[in-house]
Amino acid sequence: MKKVLILVNHDVAIYNTRRELVEQLLADGYEVMISSPYGERIDDLIAMGCKYLEISMKRHGTNIFEEMALLRRYFKLIDELKPDVVLTYNTKPNIYGGLACRIKKVPYIANITGLGTAVAGEGIIKDIMVRLYRSAFKTVSCVFFQNDDNLRFFLDKIIAVKKYRLLPGSGVNLDYFHPLDYPGDDTVEFLFISRIMKEKGIDLYLEAARYIREKYPNTVFHICGFCEEAYEDKLHDMQERGIIVYHGMVRDVRSVLSRVHCIVHPSFYPEGLSNALLEGAASARPIITTDRAGCREVVDDGVNGYLFKKRSADELIDRIERFISLPYEEKKNMGIEGRKKVQAGFDRRIVVEKYREELLRICWGESI
Repeated sequence: MKKVLILVNHDVAIYNTRRELVEQLLADGYEVMISSPYGERIDDLIAMGCKYLEISMKRHGTNIFEEMALLRRYFKLIDELKPDVVLTYNTKPNIYGGLACRIKKVPYIANITGLGTAVAGEGIIKDIMVRLYRSAFKTVSCVFFQNDDNLRFFLDKIIAVKKYRLLPGSGVNLDYFHPLDYPGDDTVEFLFISRIMKEKGIDLYLEAARYIREKYPNTVFHICGFCEEAYEDKLHDMQERGIIVYHGMVRDVRSVLSRVHCIVHPSFYPEGLSNALLEGAASARPIITTDRAGCREVVDDGVNGYLFKKRSADELIDRIERFISLPYEEKKNMGIEGRKKVQAGFDRRIVVEKYREELLRICWGESI
């Protein structure tokens, strides 16, 4: 039995967006081992038949001693488990997992889920990160990208040239996220789904919610997600004042999607491709999002939603007001168009099949 080791930085990163890949690998007869910090979804993955190896990491930490400790843990994991191939996701697993695989001569497949602020910015940190990626991906078997901008960046920096493939993000499960009945028009309700942090646009969303709620009392602004930065007090205060409805981390986001008319994703974070947008569109919900890589791919402006300039609260408010002013049937039809768009090009089965192709090539020397 061939062994596949998956390295990620969060249990949700594997369960919510790569569960179907894990299921397919198990069905294909692979032994699937997952290394991640512990979270409640790990128990679900173990129940599916995966082996779990706990590892600790600070996702945004930069302490050199902690970073080297993570690299050593990956060396130890590979020595103990002896995987036939390693799949890496997110920045630290990609870099440190890639370095460990390169040195241990284990085949590995990386997935660029976004560049992250360290790489997307300027200065010495960016230069260090580019060098680390170049070293980590020197012997990589394949690098999957989720948008053209990230792909071009790596090619411009001469990283993993001729070893890349482009994916439709993480794809979306079109059966699980099926079209939901569109809610009635007594209210107009919006939803922000994301890790709650500045660069995901939470401040823009809250500013828009404050303005719109005062002008349009029949609107509701929902928020789902865990606070990665210190926003808890602000969110609870705004909820008490009736500006937002904060749900925290929701296990099944469809329960909230069913209540809302539109997804708002004002991110200026260096996205791979937003899963929240794919899931919203698959559920037949219109989208208002930033005109930037990782977001714009899911929206045909004016057809299934609206795009606005990044970091612009004024433009975001304008697009929300445009949406509010639409007749009910036009709002509903926007959602239907979004469902058509993801059906045409973002089915998660596309992603699963591309991984299967690479694994057959690496593990068995075959192609399909």
